Amino acid sequence: MAKDLGVFFGEMLRHPKEVVAIAPSSGAVARKMSEGLEGVTGPVVEIGPGTGSFTRAILNRGIAPEQLTLLETNERFCDMLHEKFPGVRVLNRPAQDIENIGLIDIGAVISGVPVLARPQIQRDVVGRAFGVMAPQGFFTQITYSPGAPISPEMQRELGVSAEKRGTIWANLPPARVFVFRRMQH
Repeated sequence: MAKDLGVFFGEMLRHPKEVVAIAPSSGAVARKMSEGLEGVTGPVVEIGPGTGSFTRAILNRGIAPEQLTLLETNERFCDMLHEKFPGVRVLNRPAQDIENIGLIDIGAVISGVPVLARPQIQRDVVGRAFGVMAPQGFFTQITYSPGAPISPEMQRELGVSAEKRGTIWANLPPARVFVFRRMQH
């Protein structure tokens, strides 16, 4: 854990536009983010795993390492993730590449990238994820704002609906977890 913090803060200083959180997410957030994975049968993709706090929680929910793919743009984090999580597929690629990593019928996407406030990123990340997701798949997103990180208008455009899973007050800053699913017609 201390090593993770050192690497995290070092990378935050070296790459402030890449590492947008102010601290690695707490265990309570990781547990909330990984809820609902117990019944997932298809591949699981984690976007922006950083030092792996959500990754560990995902694996603890019973997801097999070979079922999990991590998309991380920071090379140092990728090296650390390869070392910490043998058998997990770690790709040094952005979230926008989710359509091009050879996966279909994705059961769940866990996103630790709290930057989904810009409409183009929402289309490029969430929209593309739902393009390769199983019909019952879901997208779990962390945010530090009080409301859903995707506006109602954008939810309609993407054909998804938001459900607030909870607020973790003990995190720095307090984190909210939202789950997005395809709208039922």
